[in-house]
Amino acid sequence: MRKFHQNRAAIYALHPWQVAEEEFRPEHNHRSEAIFSLGNGYMGLRGTFEEGLPCQIPSTPGTYINGIYETEPIIYGEFMARQPEEYQTMVNVTDWKGIKIQVEHEEFSMLQGEVEQYSRVLDLKEGVLRRELIWRSLEGRRTRLSFERFISQVDKHLAYQRCSVTPLNWSGQITFRSQVNGSVRNLHHLREQALTVLSTAHTNEGGMILSKTKRSGIAVACAVTHRVTPEAPIMGSASSDCLDFMVGFKGDEGQTYTLDKFISMATSQDAAEEQLVGFVQRLAERSAQLGYERARQAHVEYLAEFWEDADMEIEGDLALQQGVRFNALQLLQSAGRDGRTNIAAKGLSGEYYEGHYFWDTETYIIPFFLYSRPEIARRLLEYRYGILDAARENAKRMRDQGALFAWRTINGKEASGNFLGSTVQYHINAAVAYAIHKYVEATQDLDFLAEKGAEILFETARCWAHRGVFLEARGGKYCINEVCGPDEYKPGVNNNCYTNYMAQFNLRLALQAKEILAERYPERYAELVARLGLNAEEFALWKRCADNMYLPFDEELGIHPQDDSFLYKDPIDIDSIPEEEIPLVANWHPLVIWRYQVIKQADVILLMFLLGDRFTLEEKKANFDYYEPKTTHDSSLSPAIYSIIAAEVGYKEFAYNYFLQTVRLDLDDYNRNAWQGLHTACMAGSWMGIVNGFAGMRTFGGQLSFKPFLPHRWQRFSFKVKFRGSKLKVTVRAAEAEYALLEGPALSFCHFGQPVTLAAGQSVTLPIPN
Repeated sequence: MRKFHQNRAAIYALHPWQVAEEEFRPEHNHRSEAIFSLGNGYMGLRGTFEEGLPCQIPSTPGTYINGIYETEPIIYGEFMARQPEEYQTMVNVTDWKGIKIQVEHEEFSMLQGEVEQYSRVLDLKEGVLRRELIWRSLEGRRTRLSFERFISQVDKHLAYQRCSVTPLNWSGQITFRSQVNGSVRNLHHLREQALTVLSTAHTNEGGMILSKTKRSGIAVACAVTHRVTPEAPIMGSASSDCLDFMVGFKGDEGQTYTLDKFISMATSQDAAEEQLVGFVQRLAERSAQLGYERARQAHVEYLAEFWEDADMEIEGDLALQQGVRFNALQLLQSAGRDGRTNIAAKGLSGEYYEGHYFWDTETYIIPFFLYSRPEIARRLLEYRYGILDAARENAKRMRDQGALFAWRTINGKEASGNFLGSTVQYHINAAVAYAIHKYVEATQDLDFLAEKGAEILFETARCWAHRGVFLEARGGKYCINEVCGPDEYKPGVNNNCYTNYMAQFNLRLALQAKEILAERYPERYAELVARLGLNAEEFALWKRCADNMYLPFDEELGIHPQDDSFLYKDPIDIDSIPEEEIPLVANWHPLVIWRYQVIKQADVILLMFLLGDRFTLEEKKANFDYYEPKTTHDSSLSPAIYSIIAAEVGYKEFAYNYFLQTVRLDLDDYNRNAWQGLHTACMAGSWMGIVNGFAGMRTFGGQLSFKPFLPHRWQRFSFKVKFRGSKLKVTVRAAEAEYALLEGPALSFCHFGQPVTLAAGQSVTLPIPN
């Protein structure tokens, strides 16, 4: 096992329901901006200060709207035919959070005067960010300052801020200055400023900014309005790209003065461009009429319902308890829920990976939502249906049939200029198909299969049936050449084992969907057959490809070779690689990486998990033993999968140590890159490590089953699972597991192979075998 970050001291104060910063250190500001980010799946905001910081302090202010992007031409050193032509990059949009405070003639700054009793807290239970402090100005005025903000989980277009000022040893002039800045740009990737401000408007209490991206043509509107306590006149003004509002008080010592700011945002993907201004202005004004407290209460109630389904309890390790809750909240804050958007690799917390969606969603993130909030899982899958035409065009670009989903994208088109790390990863098709299968299996939502899922399955099966070839050299088996599996250190290989198995699964899912639609949705089936040009000959080809798929296995080693060439590459001891040369992709030439038996992330081992019913326990152990010493885990997607399989084959210490790499990757900044944005797939991996690893949950063949054990450092852990309309609570202790059916129809499952059936309100406690 490669040396990992073990026993690292927690950066943020440990608390079961909070992430707190108790001292402001400018050198760590960049990281904290990502950690304290907020979002609701539509809108996201990095945790920058309302008043801003001097330019010498590392900072990446960011306000993002999921799915809003700009394009730029990809500049190639040497262009090759059929390469993608444009990047897509998530746009940093209108910055609405600015609030400056002046006491008499002194403007508040974290870097001037003295800061006492400072705390910045992300309340995980409530999804609210608070900052509180006492500021002693250079002239000795002591003032209590409080900042609070949240992005509504109830209405995706709305956000709220509250700022309070209390003079402690003085009386005099207090001035709030609220700002909205339309002159923003991305700090990375885009060469030009993406947004052009088209118009601004204001009244005394509020205003709006309308902007538009230059190339993609997406309009973005932001409106704000204000309320102050006690009441006082607000003076508004506007420039060509900014809004400015000022309100002043003759402050009395001990009295609190409060500014509430109500923000609404929308884009031309939500309403026609000519209607946007009125749309956001009405939203902002309605939110102000509702009031801060009522909006906050509704937001907190939504979070309470979320935690009722998604919370995981760990008794015995406060750091891990904090970590899994932080991860769960950030996943909720990042996931698109409108069917048009997805979840980016960095969520809505940073610009790295440019807001692109990857196969991470289907393989890692959808399971978290599927068993806690299945309606969000469906929305994430609906996004794939929405970009199906783009996937069809991508297949044509590669001279394939059917549909080929892009490796990284926002609008459905491939956004990566490196084909060896992108287009060659045909396995994305199978990841989408697999997620559709697991969704239908867990929800029995056959309407989704008929309306959207089956068409995706048919078009991805069509691609697989065209992509491979029946080779005499392989005994007439169906082979898939020049692909890349999940291990991105081995691109352009033949018969990647993971890809072939998953392609076979995809083909068979399409044939199963055909039978379901023909029997239960005959009209929809007839429409698809006619529109897609499907026929019996093509269905027969899919079956022939699946039945004759080449599935590599080495009898001598007792393992599944990762691809046709892997066993013949140069051996290497990865423990001998200097730590400063990790990750290899940033330090070694690709040709050097390709020639060695070195693996970036779980590949065959991921297959052992996803299609675990296809392999014996002995095969899983043999493959783990062979591939684990060869894996660098240069991707944060990898440790969770190795933890799950290690747990299954009985390597409990391995399982626990790999799990540790998933829970606090960002909180403790293991990779020193949390400032770039949070690792959403790894966060979901921490959920998988508990549910699929330590609890041993599987759902093969529609049968829910568990094989739990308790990590020896813990006293207990518990979680809830939604499955086929029922909600099951699972509690694992050292010698027993308790299952309680909280709601829904009777549910059958297995505990170490023992059948169990519970009705709502019933529970059972069963022993855990040694």
